[in-house]
Amino acid sequence: MSGGPARKGVAAGGTDAGALPPPSAEGLALSAALVARIREEIEAGGGRIPFSRFMERCLCEPGLGYYRNASEHFGPAGDFVTAPEISGLFGACVARQAAEVLDALPGGVVVEAGAGSGRLAEDLLRGLAGRGHRPDYLILEPSAALRRRQAHYLRARGWEAQVQWLEGFPDPAVEGVVIANEMLDALPVSRIRIGDDGPCEGHVAWRDGGFRLEWRPPSPALGAAWEAIRRDLAAPLPSGYRSEVNLAAPAWVATMASRLRRGLLLVFDYGYPRRELYHPERGAGTLACHYRHRVHYDPFFHPGLQDLGAHLDFSALAWSGREAGLSVAGFTTQAEFLLATGLLEGGAGLDPASEAYLRFAGAVKRLTLPAEMGEAVKALALTRALDRPLSGFSGRDHRPRLG
Repeated sequence: MSGGPARKGVAAGGTDAGALPPPSAEGLALSAALVARIREEIEAGGGRIPFSRFMERCLCEPGLGYYRNASEHFGPAGDFVTAPEISGLFGACVARQAAEVLDALPGGVVVEAGAGSGRLAEDLLRGLAGRGHRPDYLILEPSAALRRRQAHYLRARGWEAQVQWLEGFPDPAVEGVVIANEMLDALPVSRIRIGDDGPCEGHVAWRDGGFRLEWRPPSPALGAAWEAIRRDLAAPLPSGYRSEVNLAAPAWVATMASRLRRGLLLVFDYGYPRRELYHPERGAGTLACHYRHRVHYDPFFHPGLQDLGAHLDFSALAWSGREAGLSVAGFTTQAEFLLATGLLEGGAGLDPASEAYLRFAGAVKRLTLPAEMGEAVKALALTRALDRPLSGFSGRDHRPRLG
């Protein structure tokens, strides 16, 4: 992608979609079924649908979408590696931050939004237990396939009894810590292009035996959102500029804020403040596809068999939180957050010549180096009625970058 390293723990750069490994016969059949459903909607919708709707069905179609089917997604056997899959060090650091908040909120719960393989839940529960906390652990997971996978993983490790799965937002509102790790960047995005006559929205049509992107006038919601973005930028963007607008992520923050009576909403994800995201150097946008640990840029490659996502506008998330009554308590990089919460303590006592130390050093590099995840992933803290400093944000204060 333009202007930054690739997402989700794969190498920077990109792979030509024609050079990707072929799917299995079962995978091809699954994708063909999803393509047929999307084509039906396109035909019923007058010949095209917004790209955001196409992306939603590719990821969330019941039984067929990427996050709703039974294929493997995470870790070495899947398509990408997230921070918890790299090392338990990430979860141990997040647990330290969560424990600080729970110390101030007796009886508080932990909510994890989109728990992936269940690895982060395991690491958090272990880290919190080591600090005297055994909170109710709520996993917000709309995918039945992932709920089953998480339950199996946590049951095998003895944590299932402490966990409850939710299909929707907590109701009634909770006190505690809400964690969203590499989840919001997979919400459906609208694609936008700047033309000589103003912005256009990307739509998906079926042409000549395949999906094609076509440009149409933006919807009222996208047009209003883009006008707000345009007003915030330091200079106009050139004709031909392309990018994405994630309308769903700020809405998710607002809804989750309404379910947080007191505590911390902690977001880790790929993204930038607004002026850095919508910059001429990123003129091709940040939408990327992940398939078998390769990154490429063809969203029409075998729908249902690859992950799709785009970098977040962290300014939009912060402003949405503020409008919902939350305070922006911190904004920093993943590297600075982890170092501030004791990442290097994980190597204490290890023999520098041992394999354990080499594994530790390798994990630290992947989690913190700028060319890896260290600067590409940001950490945002939004709080309500929580009057205490957060150790993960005790280093350099990056909040002025949000605008």
